[in-house]
Amino acid sequence: MNEQLFVIDGMSCNHCKMAVEAELKDAGFKNFTVEVGSAKVECNTNEDKLKTAKAIESAGYKITN
Repeated sequence: MNEQLFVIDGMSCNHCKMAVEAELKDAGFKNFTVEVGSAKVECNTNEDKLKTAKAIESAGYKITN
């Protein structure tokens, strides 16, 4: 397992957290933890990292790392 930390700008509440979780689920991820301001996602390939970034951006937030 290769867990990647994504620092997310613009999240401020539980609704934000739920929006990111929903996008990650829709993108097919099963192993992740989302907190306000960050997400840890199991990414085994660079494609997984790009897919995670797109999911977070689809939720309306920006990755800062």
